[in-house]
Amino acid sequence: MHPAPDIAVGVPSPSLARRAVAEALGTAFLLIAVVGSGIAAQRLSPHDTGLALLENAIATGAALVAIILALGPISGAHLNCAVSAVDAALGGLRARELGVYCAAQLCGGIAGTVVANAMYGLVPVTVSHHARGGAGVLLAECVATFGLLLVIAGVTRAGRSGAAPFAVGAYIAGAYFFTSSTSFANPAVTVARSLSDTFAGIAPASVPAFVLMQALGAIAAALAIRFLWPSTTRAGDRPAGTR
Repeated sequence: MHPAPDIAVGVPSPSLARRAVAEALGTAFLLIAVVGSGIAAQRLSPHDTGLALLENAIATGAALVAIILALGPISGAHLNCAVSAVDAALGGLRARELGVYCAAQLCGGIAGTVVANAMYGLVPVTVSHHARGGAGVLLAECVATFGLLLVIAGVTRAGRSGAAPFAVGAYIAGAYFFTSSTSFANPAVTVARSLSDTFAGIAPASVPAFVLMQALGAIAAALAIRFLWPSTTRAGDRPAGTR
């Protein structure tokens, strides 16, 4: 097996079923962290939105590091349809694997949101009324997604995959503040967050535009990665289907 030139964390080789379960569990815990810490932050700092966002960002970034460290060796810990799609575009996943990954991430994300709501005594599914939109916010989603994928690619292609979990966690925590959208940067997370009418929620009507901008950011990132690291983005560098 050749070294994996994908943008994911780690170079796993377990069965697709095991990888799918890892993706579902990882995304579920990511949403538990995002939504759960958002609820806690809103309750702890009800009159200080900035502090609540900081609490949400730190908890999410820290949890993301731990999740990637734990599950990266199994599935690569994509936890994000945009990451999986770019990995597939660069030859890291087959079309079938991409479909399974995205389905697992979406199901896991929804389950994690339900659990987070229930943990805090809320109705398990509460459709969010938090509308998010506007040209600046949508641009931010494109930028956030592009930046996330570029960070993953840069770290792994430099031979520092062990640092990737920390780089990703730091980037997401920072992007909560430097992007006007608070950096969803993840289609599965975006859909799942529409099911919690809390601090981290997003109204269902805002979801399609967010996902579209995330897709545009992913396309731009795939092109940039091919340009910046041409010797490590050829699908032929690795036999199809290996991980």
